[in-house]
Amino acid sequence: MQAVIKTENLHKTYDDDGVPVHAVRGVDLEIHGGEFTALVGPSGSGKTTLLNMMAGLDTPSKGQAFLEDKSIGRMSGRELSDFRRDKIGFIFQAYNLIPVLTTAENVEYVMLLQGVSAEERRKRVEEMLEDVGLEDYIDTLPSKLSGGQQQRVAIARAMAAKPSLVMADEPTANLDSETSGELLDMMRELNRSTGMTFLFSTHDEIVMERATRVVILRDGRIAEDERKA
Repeated sequence: MQAVIKTENLHKTYDDDGVPVHAVRGVDLEIHGGEFTALVGPSGSGKTTLLNMMAGLDTPSKGQAFLEDKSIGRMSGRELSDFRRDKIGFIFQAYNLIPVLTTAENVEYVMLLQGVSAEERRKRVEEMLEDVGLEDYIDTLPSKLSGGQQQRVAIARAMAAKPSLVMADEPTANLDSETSGELLDMMRELNRSTGMTFLFSTHDEIVMERATRVVILRDGRIAEDERKA
């Protein structure tokens, strides 16, 4: 099976007042199409740094990351920005919705940047908001939504652009356990129905329970890699 994203001998070292901090140490990892993977570990294990390098948001000190066999580190700034826009959907713990845009406009935003036609944008917005249970909130501003509803909008936005990979950094961190469980069940169902690939950075047991693969990081290295039946 072809890897959607992979890393080869990926390292990240930070300088902390002259003291080297080895956040990621030689990680080789492949994420395949349709997987629902949790990248887990305690604070300081390197999971968010690894996720950021795989997304092209941070630069490795050594090694390479590939998305659909294209080296992320060898792309120019504009090329990387466009590639990330088209190939990766992001879900953040702080939601990162645009406050002056409605639910529909937030979901539509990336597709607008992609040059998707108005008719297709409208169709996808309606489909995604129905999938996440927000079809009655199409004209609502983020400030009028609960935390769980805002994260549903963020999920719809990430998936509406039809990326190869959806990356989520601690997506349940600001939510209660019941809301977290509902959102993860919804994302798992979307994963099954669309075949879209999900990669989470998390320390939340609720995410780990639902993941089909759990990759555990310790001190910047992969300590365990378990695929569930």
